[in-house]
Amino acid sequence: MTLVSGWGRFPVVDSDVLRPRSFAAVGEAVSAGTVARGSGRAYGDAAIGAVRTVGMTGFDRVRSFDPATGRIRLEAGVLLSDLIDTFGPRGFLPFVVPGTRFVSVGGAIAADVHGKNHHGEGGFGRYVDSLLLRTGAGEVIEVSREQNADAFFATVGGMGLTGIILEATMRLRKVETGWIRERVISASDLDAAMRALEASNAATYSVAWIDCVARGRDLGRSLIYLGEHAGRDELAGGADVFPAGRNSSLSVPVDLPSMALNRTSVRAFNELYYRMGARRAGGSHVVSLYPYFFPLDSIGDWNRIYGKRGFLQHQCVIPEANARAVLGEILDRVARRGDASFLAVLKKLGQGDGILSFPLPGYTLALDFPVKGDILNFLDEIDRLVVGAGGRLYLAKDARQSRATFEAGYPALSRFKAIRKSLDPNGVIRSKLSQRLFDEV
Repeated sequence: MTLVSGWGRFPVVDSDVLRPRSFAAVGEAVSAGTVARGSGRAYGDAAIGAVRTVGMTGFDRVRSFDPATGRIRLEAGVLLSDLIDTFGPRGFLPFVVPGTRFVSVGGAIAADVHGKNHHGEGGFGRYVDSLLLRTGAGEVIEVSREQNADAFFATVGGMGLTGIILEATMRLRKVETGWIRERVISASDLDAAMRALEASNAATYSVAWIDCVARGRDLGRSLIYLGEHAGRDELAGGADVFPAGRNSSLSVPVDLPSMALNRTSVRAFNELYYRMGARRAGGSHVVSLYPYFFPLDSIGDWNRIYGKRGFLQHQCVIPEANARAVLGEILDRVARRGDASFLAVLKKLGQGDGILSFPLPGYTLALDFPVKGDILNFLDEIDRLVVGAGGRLYLAKDARQSRATFEAGYPALSRFKAIRKSLDPNGVIRSKLSQRLFDEV
């Protein structure tokens, strides 16, 4: 048995970890209480088996690629970083990327990850055409929108609980360069930030960084980052058409003490960050795709900033009609508490595609909190606001929500359970997350 955690380093639990080297060996590794794991970037307990965890990053081969259509078939352990670095210089990128490029394709499908373009272009699963799935019943089946459609839509966003994804066929986006034309908007408060996001609905990419310790008339002050893919004619002379994706030169070598993130340090950082960003507001700038999409990837092991006890990310989505009031209340409570992180993100979302996909039309807010004090009770209070507004929490980021919160937020759960049962009648595929939220007690 090995101690395993997600990216948030909470909880840390025992699991038997296996790393098979063939699809046949994957089948042999599956026993009661098994789930697949990619690069371990789910924040909580989603990619930890109830008993056994099957590591999939060894399956990192591309099977085929058609440059005429951008269609690619690849194994589930391929990382988005390798996909970008290999096919970006050829003029192709994934349609959707999350906030880190160090996630596996299988993990991105299982979480139906969303990016800065969900409001207009949807999630990762929308660009997946078919999957090769190893079910808990021992079958290896092809699933798509046309073939075994229920299994396909349960697997997209299903957190690995329909079986082990072996391969995927998906589409890549054709681009001229690896650069983004970025425009920064400074918003003085939450109302201004939401107006800016609404007014920028036609932008391909949009995201807001929020100063989560600002209070009073500054509550929710933000920097909004809009983005479009830049053409060759927009590059400065001598610039490479596709920038190099360098490994992080900075890293956090040790766990920082819990006192490092406090009201004073976070307020000082946020003040500096806001002022620097506000100076860039108004015009447009051409920036590499790497800092635009993956700002934290430039710092190795950044999760150690929160100390050895780890951290919790609370990511909710609130339907548009209730978003302003509820987001304002959440931010006010967080600001009064004073120990949330320097990274608070607000985005607009559209409708998700999978049965358990997180997105719904509205606003998503992501906040990080160090694990200390009464944080679990505090987040339970935030959950009640989310549920009361008709919202829900993102399973790929969750490590502690209750069954009641989960069931209130995912009304299609009974359909998902029925499909899961048909694929795995003996309940072989189980994770620590499913034990907490899905499985019969």
